[in-house]
Amino acid sequence: MTTSPPLLDTLAVVPTPEGVDLAIRTAGPLPRGLAWCIDVIIRWIFIIILAQMLAVLEEAGIGVLLILVFVIEFLYPVLFEVLSKGSTPGKKLLGIMAVHDDGTPVGWKASMTRNLLRLVDWLPSMYLFGLISCLFSQEFKRIGDLAAGTVVVYRDLKTRLPVMEDTQPEAPPWSLAPHEQRAIIDFAVRQGQLTPERATELAQQTGPLVGQHREDARQQLLRYAQYLLGRQP
Repeated sequence: MTTSPPLLDTLAVVPTPEGVDLAIRTAGPLPRGLAWCIDVIIRWIFIIILAQMLAVLEEAGIGVLLILVFVIEFLYPVLFEVLSKGSTPGKKLLGIMAVHDDGTPVGWKASMTRNLLRLVDWLPSMYLFGLISCLFSQEFKRIGDLAAGTVVVYRDLKTRLPVMEDTQPEAPPWSLAPHEQRAIIDFAVRQGQLTPERATELAQQTGPLVGQHREDARQQLLRYAQYLLGRQP
């Protein structure tokens, strides 16, 4: 059985179907707790305003208020997470957001699951179960995150695929193993950080793969990468 490597500085690597690893930085209990406090203040300011408006209904107003409190407590995080790119106002102020484990935007089902289970995270009081879960999880997941398949990450690391130099796609001369395809795509993504001479030198290490194109090895690997990413000649 294999185990996940330990995180370094809260960085987590998410593989993508395109063969490029994306780095995301998970948010720990402190920023998440601060974001929660901000959201609680916002919600209860709104609830206090509603309570004053419903006071004229006396006992009936109390019943309506209790229903509205439940609705607000549940719908507030769900609506903001789904409609505001994973961030409630508190999360947005702290620069964090909720996403699926694969880095994609959180959806309705996942958001409702993680927020319904806040009741379990709260037990026995003050989110103790949730805090313990975060401390024992490599990605700082509370119980709701574990059930929903979500994780809270910082917005500062871009999760978009790096821009690859545009060139005409070309099929490799023979079928490549998955790890070989991954290596070519990784090279194509990162070669822009190197000098053209160094990138060409590295590309030439592939030997027969570039064959007669040794002087143009860098461009040849770029053409292969475009093809492996599904771009048609």
